[in-house]
Amino acid sequence: MIIITGGAGMIGSIIAWHFNSQLQREDLVIVDRITHEDQWQNLVKRRYAHYLDKDQLLAWLDGRTDIDAIIHMGAISATTERDFNKLVADNIQYSQALWTWCAQRKVPFFYASSAATYGNGDAGYDDVNIENLRPLNGYGYSKHFFDQWVLDQILRKQPTPPSWAGFKFFNVYGPNEYHKGRMASVAFHTFNQFRETGAMKLFKSDKPGVADGEQQRDFVYVKDCAAIIAHFFAGNGQNGIYNIGTGKARSFRDLATNVMTSMGKAPNIIYIEMPDDLKGKYQYFTEAPMAKIHAAGYTAPMTSLEDGVRDYVQNYLMKSDPYC
Repeated sequence: MIIITGGAGMIGSIIAWHFNSQLQREDLVIVDRITHEDQWQNLVKRRYAHYLDKDQLLAWLDGRTDIDAIIHMGAISATTERDFNKLVADNIQYSQALWTWCAQRKVPFFYASSAATYGNGDAGYDDVNIENLRPLNGYGYSKHFFDQWVLDQILRKQPTPPSWAGFKFFNVYGPNEYHKGRMASVAFHTFNQFRETGAMKLFKSDKPGVADGEQQRDFVYVKDCAAIIAHFFAGNGQNGIYNIGTGKARSFRDLATNVMTSMGKAPNIIYIEMPDDLKGKYQYFTEAPMAKIHAAGYTAPMTSLEDGVRDYVQNYLMKSDPYC
């Protein structure tokens, strides 16, 4: 069986979709703690063997010998989370427990890191050396801490899973993210704001030399994330920590414009002041160097912003049943 933690979340449910539809695997164990009243919709089209609350998993694993891999996507993913004790428990200690279980039983382990570990980007976005990174928030630090802990296990020659990889996801967008609230992608928010008000609000720039709406991110389609994880699950990658992006930064204006044109409408963007809680903690540019993951054997082309947004808007958001 294949365990997917965070399996009712955005990335986790799309990984389950990929394993169902592309690999014909139904022996999935979905692990999560659903807090949004409609999040069960992310599971209704999936085929899986078991569903477990996250606090049930470790006891359920005791004595099992039939696990092919743990794909660990479960975490507190809100960059605005201020309770660091919760981040330690859920993003660090829980991940350490699963890593240790896999290391002891020789089970492959693949986990979600984050581009938030790169902070404001002053140290670059290179996934070859991550030692000098300074995240901007507790969430980013919790992910960076676990990355460092993993590398320390290797350095100290501690037991490790037979195959493992951590994935620094950049700005993921796509189906099944409606439950994320403020943390949902700008693509999702653009669709809903534009449909309701006829306009999309983007943050003004407070950085000299960057025009309003020209803040840039590496926007990556969630279906590509699932395909990469399936590639590593199949044993086609190499152990390590990898960026997952497209390798090409695009502006928020580009993203919002593509959403509105995919809806068949003329774009209308309004620029607003940046919230105080984001000032000084806002990334103005992210772009994922992809050479390391290409060298590890993943060379499939990434979905372009135009194609990804069109698929997301026309085949999901505009449908009466928008769930993948």
